[in-house]
Amino acid sequence: MTLETLENTGAEVATRPEDEKLGLAANLAYGLQHILTMYGGIVAVPLIVGQAAGLSPGDIGLLITASLFAGGVATLLQTLGLPFFGCQLPLVQGVSFAGVATMIAIAGNGGIQAILGSVMAASFLGLLIAPVFSRITRFFPPLVAGIVITTIGLTLMPVAGSWAMGGNRSAPDFGSPANILLAGMTLAIVLLLSKVGNAAISRLSILLALVFGTVIAYATGMTDFSQVGSGPTFALPGIFHFGLPTFGIAATLSMFIVILVTMVETSADIFAVGEIVETKVDSQRLGDGLRADMLSSMLAPVVGSFTQSAFAQNVGLVAVTGVKSRYVVATGGLILVALGLLPVMGRVVAAIPSPVLGGAGIVLFGTVTASGIRTLARVDYAGNMNLIIVATSIGFGTIPIVLPGFYDQFPAWVQTIFHSGISSSALMAIVLNVLFNHLRAGTPTEPSVFGAASERTLRYADIAQLEDGDYFLDGKLFDAAGNEVPLVAAGQH
Repeated sequence: MTLETLENTGAEVATRPEDEKLGLAANLAYGLQHILTMYGGIVAVPLIVGQAAGLSPGDIGLLITASLFAGGVATLLQTLGLPFFGCQLPLVQGVSFAGVATMIAIAGNGGIQAILGSVMAASFLGLLIAPVFSRITRFFPPLVAGIVITTIGLTLMPVAGSWAMGGNRSAPDFGSPANILLAGMTLAIVLLLSKVGNAAISRLSILLALVFGTVIAYATGMTDFSQVGSGPTFALPGIFHFGLPTFGIAATLSMFIVILVTMVETSADIFAVGEIVETKVDSQRLGDGLRADMLSSMLAPVVGSFTQSAFAQNVGLVAVTGVKSRYVVATGGLILVALGLLPVMGRVVAAIPSPVLGGAGIVLFGTVTASGIRTLARVDYAGNMNLIIVATSIGFGTIPIVLPGFYDQFPAWVQTIFHSGISSSALMAIVLNVLFNHLRAGTPTEPSVFGAASERTLRYADIAQLEDGDYFLDGKLFDAAGNEVPLVAAGQH
């Protein structure tokens, strides 16, 4: 059948927004923008864990290289997909922050080999239970998705603020006016470029702002590229470079809690990006995404990396740029693989100063919050408890954001689950949504005073005082004859 025949019969070829193909140049530009956005986050975990495990600077460098390589492979699997693996959505994968505290604790008992073994074993358990998680789509309505998206943005704002101040809290210039001014200039560049009428420039505003901000930093002596030429240019990731992993029951159980949290966060990210891209996410697609996450996490320790998960800041980048193509993010995955094979490229990207990342991050992470608010605006709040669900879940999720040490006196498993505002709000939203919207027994037919506060209300006693023909005009009450009826404040007679 020819295209002309199809047009004459009115047939349509169904396409998904995420399947758009923009061409090689656009894929490279937008893909690089994704990697620059998450680069600081993906190298932070191996830096922290490597230092906690007592590794040498050279071995920590290998951890970073391995994390870049593993993140690239995981991104390709998630975006392009294989049968039963990969949600085929524009999600950038990388080392998850959720397990940092647990991995540090494990390192104190068994070193880096125990960490890698616990990640492999716990991820295998996660792979086995992925089908259970894939059947929870009905528990992720816009109410829950909006709460999680909003909290993701709120959770990431302290990261942007820390970057804007310099990134390194122990540095003498942390929080200096110069750092904050550089972040502000980068933010201004993002906004100015977004205002440009050219669509390509507007979409690349984040990337161009990072470039211009780095140029300004270099001109003012706030960064240098002297270390770019040091070290090897090309290096393959080593297989079990740190030795064969060791497996322990306690370490595996601790890491399995992290895996459960990661699966909750991954589910939230998949639904969030599906909402932004405006494409269907069903239980099959969610299951494919979770299986890709778990398989990537299970194989990452082979090259010396850790649990893999979607990066929330890149969900914000999809919302900012409007570029929904999964092939753009797949190109970003190839760039990550290249960074893992070419350490010199990683050193170039590492030269971008933190304040520049912070200036761009304010827009990125703020956009995530705005996207969540937009989703929540579509929720029905009339005659139900949805307002309380939103209020409680977001409030609960912001506790670890504003008070990071809130759970320090609790057992390690509690800290692991609730130290993240994302997982805290996600779990609370899911539980309350089930309690109030699925288990109807005991739920009042009339909402509580908190739920009713969102609606305009009148007392029956007030309505009883009205007479036939009374009407309001310009804020005044008149009777049927047109005479004004005096209005008095509450408590007056």
